[in-house]
Amino acid sequence: MKIALVHDHLMEFGGAERVFVALKKMFPEAHVYTAAYDKDVVQKNIPDFDTWNVHTSWASNIPFFKKLYSPLRFLTPWIWQSFDFSIYDLVISSSGWFMSKGIITKPKTKHISYIHHQPRYLYYYETAMEWQRYLPVKIYAHFVNHFLRMWDYVGSQRPDVLIANSKETQSRIQKFYRRDSVVVYPPVQLPQNVDLKLRKPEYFVTLSRLARAKNIDVMIKAANHLKIPLKIVGKGRDEEYLRSLAGNTIEFMGNLPDSEFETLYKGAKAFLCTAVDEEFGIAPVEAMGYGVPVIAYASGGLKETVKNGENGMLFNELTIESLSESILKMEKQDIKEYKDMCLSARKCSEKFSWNVFQENIKKIVVGQT
Repeated sequence: MKIALVHDHLMEFGGAERVFVALKKMFPEAHVYTAAYDKDVVQKNIPDFDTWNVHTSWASNIPFFKKLYSPLRFLTPWIWQSFDFSIYDLVISSSGWFMSKGIITKPKTKHISYIHHQPRYLYYYETAMEWQRYLPVKIYAHFVNHFLRMWDYVGSQRPDVLIANSKETQSRIQKFYRRDSVVVYPPVQLPQNVDLKLRKPEYFVTLSRLARAKNIDVMIKAANHLKIPLKIVGKGRDEEYLRSLAGNTIEFMGNLPDSEFETLYKGAKAFLCTAVDEEFGIAPVEAMGYGVPVIAYASGGLKETVKNGENGMLFNELTIESLSESILKMEKQDIKEYKDMCLSARKCSEKFSWNVFQENIKKIVVGQT
């Protein structure tokens, strides 16, 4: 078979890009199509990128497109409809906010689309930037988003099969696109051998983009209130503001290479997550892979991976008080209760391994070819 893989763009590297790299690992000979890519990003995160057969869109030739791709999102219909996939037997699109699921394929070509999330800005979910605050942006978005919302629905009808990355995303696909989908959870990088006896929990940790929708300010204020040590891994547009809130028990660690996660999680009591409407949440599950329980806001796909009282704790109100209550509850556990929770966290994470992901994707591909 001739196979093509399509991804929104490669100008940042998060959970969606990790899934796309996993798909490329499964289909190493597949050609890659994307709106554009940032050379520094791919060289840092995809070591074998130079060996890929990559096709970028005409939009990548627009001056400053790599910095302006968000305000230029009105171009997405023309970007995806400009590619020719007529020579391929199978196309797998990896679609998020830039809507690559809207590509057009011939009837003989099977199109499977892995949906990371619907474009949050089109359906009034919280986004990284509070664009509604700025009147010119709000007026621009009012007109552009109306057009894109209609096109997003049209594009969602084109794939032969839709794959959702969680039950949460599956419910949104049904709500917004009126289509059935199959759930295949993303693959999570898990350490092979974890000796939980070597863990010496001393601090709390989070790994996240420092953006508004992640609500890192809530956990910072809770850590300040309880005077507990908190390590924050990640970068983002809100970093300066968040640093201004942080007390002396909080450490900003920036972006860490994967090689340092073992040491980081070996000393972590729990992974904190305050994201709203997260479709899946790879980072909390990765932490569980190291035997680290998760304390998370009961929202979105996190309710599927964090089981209250088993592999972590869920809190129901996005407030300092509610988060603090869960942290204190974990702190008061006896040694056996805490160890059982660590064991459960590791066991749960194994449901999201590379092997499970690969097996589930292959079943769908075989069923379509």
